[in-house]
Amino acid sequence: MKKIRQEFADTMLEVGHRDPSLVVLVGDISHGILQPFAQACPGRYYNIGICEPCIVNMAAGLNKVGLIPVVHTIAPFIIERAYEQIKLDFGYQNLSGNLVSVGGSFDYSQLGCSHHCYADVSLLSHLKRARVVIPGSAAEFNILFRQIYAESFINYFRLPENPHGVEFAPEQVVFGRGIRVREGRDVTLVTTGSSLRTVLEAWEELQKTGLSAEVLYFHTLKPFDANLFRQSVEKTGKFVSVEDLSAHDGIYNLCLRALPQGRCVPSSQIAVEDFIHNYGEFRDLCRTAGLTPENICQRCINLVRA
Repeated sequence: MKKIRQEFADTMLEVGHRDPSLVVLVGDISHGILQPFAQACPGRYYNIGICEPCIVNMAAGLNKVGLIPVVHTIAPFIIERAYEQIKLDFGYQNLSGNLVSVGGSFDYSQLGCSHHCYADVSLLSHLKRARVVIPGSAAEFNILFRQIYAESFINYFRLPENPHGVEFAPEQVVFGRGIRVREGRDVTLVTTGSSLRTVLEAWEELQKTGLSAEVLYFHTLKPFDANLFRQSVEKTGKFVSVEDLSAHDGIYNLCLRALPQGRCVPSSQIAVEDFIHNYGEFRDLCRTAGLTPENICQRCINLVRA
């Protein structure tokens, strides 16, 4: 299965051939896979090094003169370290561009918590003109990037290292729309990005218990497809959210805000509660955060039987 980061490089080449205004700036990563773009689009590829605030400043300047910047580096460094520059240069000045990160949550598990990032979606969501996309497959990134990269917004594409493994028909992948992956009647499971794989593993186990779960997948978190969520919860009456984002402001919060005013439904959140200091494989850190099929199943069972 094609890596999402490789698809990013391939998509830059595809779009760069067609659109001479596309410029790619990187923070000392992905050089090898971006060489085809660099060679095919001379003068439109720059490695700025580990100077993330400077990359954002330069990207804003490029947009100011009519170009479409794509900034690419590791999530905690481009979003958390350079957040002030994103806020001032793109937010206050109403400029547009594309931020494409890798290494969100704990994809860089072997490098420790300095490379973890759980709060990036929350931070970008504070900017009204920001849009947040978490594609869980290579095909999703290609489709969604081409749909929105040239529009006048701050587009954040958060690329997980571990794809969810589900192939959707191209017509199902539409910016701003969620996907009903499984039909169900007893509880709604809500997820995003690579966590869909874990949720589907849980769904299989829940089937064995006789519990019918509906699975909703959101590759776009901002704007959030509130209608799809409301339709599902109207049927099931309860939901469990599963995300490798901060528990303090992620998809669970979006679900609560999507409910009609004054409406309360039984719910449970599985997310990253605090810093994870462990080392290990990606699955090890998922286990530490409670992002396991077993935990998801138990949360669903507890809600249904309460």
